[in-house]
Amino acid sequence: MIIALYIAAGVIDAVASFYFAWRYREFRKFLAGAFFVSSGTLFYLYLTGVSLPLLGTSFVFTPQINGGRSIVHFILFLLCFYFGFVRNQRLEMDVSIAS
Repeated sequence: MIIALYIAAGVIDAVASFYFAWRYREFRKFLAGAFFVSSGTLFYLYLTGVSLPLLGTSFVFTPQINGGRSIVHFILFLLCFYFGFVRNQRLEMDVSIAS
């Protein structure tokens, strides 16, 4: 039962995050920072060999899973950083140069 709640909450959270990230540049900037911190924390847990239990279940995130998650979060950081900071500033600069 709790696994189904985790999955439902994850899907709702992912859809809402994708919607706001698609529409608002400031939200992409926030996500860039959040993914950067998350990837660093997960990488640290990987390096130190710490396993994390998932609250309310018998599942455990092993250090190898945390290492994989840190790579995914770092890729998401790069995407959010590019689309939140780099890409929009370049487009704004091109418009100001043209006028």
